[in-house]
Amino acid sequence: MAESGIYHGKPPLGTRLGQWFKNVPVRFKNFFAAIGRKFKRIPARIADRAHYIKTAPRSVKASMCLMGVGQIMQKQIVKGILFLLMFAGYIVYMALAGGTAMYDFFSLGVVPPNPWVGIEGDNSVVMMLLGTLAFIITGFFISVHLANIRDAQRTHDFVARGNPTPKFRQSLASMFDKYFYVTALVLPVVGVFVFNILPIIFMIFLAFTDYSGQIVLSGSLVSWIGFANFSQLFSTGLIGSTFIKILGWNLLWAVMSTFLNYFGGLAIALLLNKKIVKGKRIWRAFPILAFAVPGFITLLAFKFMFSNLGPINYYIENTFGGTGQMFFGIDSKWSARTIGWLVNAWLSIPSSMLLATGILANLNPDLYEAARIDGASPWKQFIKITLPFVIFATTPVLIGQFMGNFNNFGVFYFLRGGIICDGYFLASDTDLLINWLYSLSIDNKYYSLGAAISIIIFVIAAVISLIVYVKSPSYAKEDMYR
Repeated sequence: MAESGIYHGKPPLGTRLGQWFKNVPVRFKNFFAAIGRKFKRIPARIADRAHYIKTAPRSVKASMCLMGVGQIMQKQIVKGILFLLMFAGYIVYMALAGGTAMYDFFSLGVVPPNPWVGIEGDNSVVMMLLGTLAFIITGFFISVHLANIRDAQRTHDFVARGNPTPKFRQSLASMFDKYFYVTALVLPVVGVFVFNILPIIFMIFLAFTDYSGQIVLSGSLVSWIGFANFSQLFSTGLIGSTFIKILGWNLLWAVMSTFLNYFGGLAIALLLNKKIVKGKRIWRAFPILAFAVPGFITLLAFKFMFSNLGPINYYIENTFGGTGQMFFGIDSKWSARTIGWLVNAWLSIPSSMLLATGILANLNPDLYEAARIDGASPWKQFIKITLPFVIFATTPVLIGQFMGNFNNFGVFYFLRGGIICDGYFLASDTDLLINWLYSLSIDNKYYSLGAAISIIIFVIAAVISLIVYVKSPSYAKEDMYR
């Protein structure tokens, strides 16, 4: 009988999978029960908010109704005027442009352009963009309004404790002292919203429209079509079958590429870490030189090497007496995929090697000495000591490599771009989702369908990354190697 409290290793994979599927109904039950509990708490939260509004001081109620009035009532004149100016600026913006932009966002225009009779018409895409911006500005205004209410409440509580009303100079000083992190992040946050969040939200909205090259050429208005683009991707037609095939290949490519690149770099680092290897600096220089060459130049060089008239086919025909191969032909599915894996490994293994070399240098050699005394084989030492330590230290990098491989646009674009295979909609059997997205959006003007694919790519990549990271020792056992 096994003694209690002694760790005997993980159960077999089949047992763990069976247990996971066995717990699926319980997980669903707990998930929906948690949602139900949240809905049950809504009336209580509403009652708490109503009670707070009812019992709030007059200055706080005034700030709820009109930004800045509560501050003015508490003799914070400058701060109150600034809040009032922000409120007035938002009202003016909504009256002059924001309200119209929000209305146009839902309608996407009513007057189609007609160049034959000189009617400029409505630009649906611009309306969608301006409407999105109006909603973001409104969200920012709501957050400022809530901050104004909290500020009025804090000031009231501060004065109620017998303190004098803070002067504007004191508030300004606290912005550069106690709340400096907020002040320093204002401009970066605004920049992120304008240059990152706005394009992402616009792209998400675009996925629910019929925007395409045909709309542009015909001068028609863009319309909201709901989930029609997503239903096409999961339908049984040519677009749906293309999406499923490319998605399956994309996942296989990402997993295999990450495995080859990561463990290839780790293997070279372990080899160069051996004391019997002479001239380590020279051997390390070769992968670094390959890594230093721009990637697209390397890809074009490999494309020439494996082309019909390239050196590989030359040696096959003239040295070995064989028949030349179409490595990147329309029917060369697995040969092109295999070459893609090898070329990507050539480009990526050096960085993995450098990373693993630095980590192995920090590994305590006493662990190996103790393992050798206990009779552990080199393979056992690698499995029990080296690999856990390296994976623990590099899990975020490993996830980043997986994401890079999942969205690796360059490899097959340069090696086999422009090929369309039978059974695929404007794609080849080596295209990844990012390549198909580019072909649909840039080359063939299926903008809304491309936007839907980009959303799916983001969801898949985000879910896989979060699950892997949360389940990894880097997250669950953060203090293991400290």
